[in-house]
Amino acid sequence: MRKGRPLSTTSSGRLLQLFRQGRVSTRRELGEVTDLSRSTVAARVDELIRAGYLREGGTLSSSGGRPPTTLVFDDETPTVLAADLGATHGRVAVTDASGRILAEHVVESRIDAGPRRTLSRVCDDFEILLERAGRSTASICGIGIGVPGPVDFRAGRVVRPPVMPGWHDFDVRGFVRRRFPVPVLLDNDANMMALGEYDQARSDASSLIFVKVGTGVGSGIVMGGGLLRGVDGAEGDIGHVRVRGITDVCACGATGCLAAGASGSAICRDLRALGIDAGSSRDVVALVRQGNQQALAAVRSAGALLGEVLATVVSLVNPQVLILGGDLAHTGEHFLRSVHEALLARTQPLATRGLIVTMSELGDRVGIAGATAMVREQVFSAGAVDQRLSTL
Repeated sequence: MRKGRPLSTTSSGRLLQLFRQGRVSTRRELGEVTDLSRSTVAARVDELIRAGYLREGGTLSSSGGRPPTTLVFDDETPTVLAADLGATHGRVAVTDASGRILAEHVVESRIDAGPRRTLSRVCDDFEILLERAGRSTASICGIGIGVPGPVDFRAGRVVRPPVMPGWHDFDVRGFVRRRFPVPVLLDNDANMMALGEYDQARSDASSLIFVKVGTGVGSGIVMGGGLLRGVDGAEGDIGHVRVRGITDVCACGATGCLAAGASGSAICRDLRALGIDAGSSRDVVALVRQGNQQALAAVRSAGALLGEVLATVVSLVNPQVLILGGDLAHTGEHFLRSVHEALLARTQPLATRGLIVTMSELGDRVGIAGATAMVREQVFSAGAVDQRLSTL
């Protein structure tokens, strides 16, 4: 085993980033960009190939001499395990590092079953999906998990979640690593979704806000190509912003939270009070699609409340894109229009002049896309690559 070497501006991990970013594609180009000697370039590239980070592609045309061979960042061989866990259901998947889904499964289980039962089920599903996808455990480079609650990202722990009893301070990473000894990343589901939408559908956006409305309400913000987390990872928790006129008690125990008036669980509560059977956000979507007028009215009212709060967010951040996702997004224009109209009514024209308000392009798979992107950016970062190479 080699001793670890210090990072430098021309470490193998940093050179890999040039290939990932598309700035170079051959050994010659790498030498020209970095001013490294041919022997150093050859040694670093060979190291990255042996470790599985790069692979040789085709040859380019040449006006003279030996035609150069292209080098490609290998995002097809590494395997990522991804889980997007909601309050009442979730999705688990096996993907490659590019985000291509190789196998997936919808999990019909409740997050309030507790961390041990929920995560054991997820790990069991991972094993089944690995076999279905024809991938080995040795190919796994990392695992990404999104949950519907506040997460201390650095610690990898959920912090006092309103709808996740038993999860507070539970060692999610340690529990999962006992089954799969690879890097495990845990984050709030709205953050995962924001990153997924940016990575797979909106990478040209300078700033993006993703709002997830399901059992609860949350948001994630991408600025300058990366997630905003705040000091302790609580950024985007708009579901517990107090809204005038909401008098119901929220799942967090406070009165007047946005989630107590504009979430799927709030709509279900109001519909049940009218004698309508609605137990989940998906029931609300089904009722809207059936043309139930009470459900339509409740969805529009929730959208208007959400739009009022988002007007403040938009005025503070002035984003380029605002995306709605989660179960209630499946109610379509009924929800989108009410959010947009309320938002416009509460903002100055300049704040929304260039704003795009739309639904998620990735739909129910957006959380999986985000989990994969988060793992990829962590595992293939310059520091992580150099650390791994130092142990080979």
